[in-house]
Amino acid sequence: MVRILDPLLKSVAAVLTLLVLASWAGPLHPAGDTLAVVRVPLLALAALAVIWTSWPRGVRWPLAVLALLALGQVVVMKLVAPAPGAFSVYQKNLLYRNAQIPQLSQDILAASPDVITLQELTGRNGEILDRLAADYPHRSTCPFYSWSRNAVLSRHPILPSGTLCLSGQGIAGLHLDTPQGPVWVLSLHLRWPFPHGQGAQAAALEQVIAGLEGPVILSGDFNMVPWGHSVRRLTRAAGLRRAGPLRPTYWLAPHGWPGGQVLPIPLPLDQVWSPGGGKAENRPLFGSDHAGVLARVHLDAD
Repeated sequence: MVRILDPLLKSVAAVLTLLVLASWAGPLHPAGDTLAVVRVPLLALAALAVIWTSWPRGVRWPLAVLALLALGQVVVMKLVAPAPGAFSVYQKNLLYRNAQIPQLSQDILAASPDVITLQELTGRNGEILDRLAADYPHRSTCPFYSWSRNAVLSRHPILPSGTLCLSGQGIAGLHLDTPQGPVWVLSLHLRWPFPHGQGAQAAALEQVIAGLEGPVILSGDFNMVPWGHSVRRLTRAAGLRRAGPLRPTYWLAPHGWPGGQVLPIPLPLDQVWSPGGGKAENRPLFGSDHAGVLARVHLDAD
């Protein structure tokens, strides 16, 4: 039986290995980032398939070890909790139809962050601005899709000419005068990866972010895992580090499954990046399909 299945197993192992390698090809083609989203399960499956083939040991075990080493890097991201910083950010994709805005507002006010970054702000959930206005009077909103906006809310004042809005590009920003000095805070919402337009969007925003003066906090729904090329190019443009540890904030359920929540894939799509990184914790869904993220970050690089 093993001999009969061996050709099939070799084919599966070869295909999985090629897909894993292609998941690092984001700089060459946006489809690489699509595979990067599922790199972790691909690595696990590839390691298992390679081990069970009849390939020579000199091929099987080095390939399996390399796959396990790559998996180990993700495990480290999940386990390592950096030291918290003094500046706090509450990140939330609201979900356009959110009906739990009062509960979410209470959680934000209880956390008392310095700034709030929001995505999918619409007429149906826009009451959150009024509920937070007394504590966060400084704000900027910017259209993304025809039905949604990005927003940054702050308890700190805005510097002169300190707003950023690129309509339709998924970014809103404030240049703030904080006790730790000036800082740009950006609320980001990337499109889904290939075949959608995330790659082109990230390429355009890279130039914008690289042109900002001073420290930058990039916070939002990236619709991409932290190791994807779209994320790396944006965070490298401003020299940023992710607040950790790594935690899933969105659970992708395959379309067509009964109930829509069968075999959900956990993805860390909501992220907060700053010059010195920091510590992040998940907040409840509160009516959204994305968990919130409360991050305490460092504005200075180590």
